[in-house]
Amino acid sequence: MAVGGFTKLPSGTVIVALALPQPGYADHTVRVVVHALNRQRALTRLSNLGFRGARLSGNAEPPTPDEITAVLHHPDGLIWRDYRARTADPWHPITALSRVAGPLP
Repeated sequence: MAVGGFTKLPSGTVIVALALPQPGYADHTVRVVVHALNRQRALTRLSNLGFRGARLSGNAEPPTPDEITAVLHHPDGLIWRDYRARTADPWHPITALSRVAGPLP
């Protein structure tokens, strides 16, 4: 089970943020933020990208205002960065995650 949370926007869509193991590297965690019509669709998008165990129970770590702004301004509506990253570190498109050769430093 992943640590994360969600925020429902006035438009009715949701933003889900989860801390998940990087696919292929169970000992490395990334923070993934996804914009979708509802929570189930957000989790399905993550599952289709290789995050097979993505489940959301509770709202322990909802998306921050920074995460909400970043994902709303990204054309894919799906971004990530290292879980331990500073708030000033950039967000990356999800396609960049598959190109990472190994866990980030």
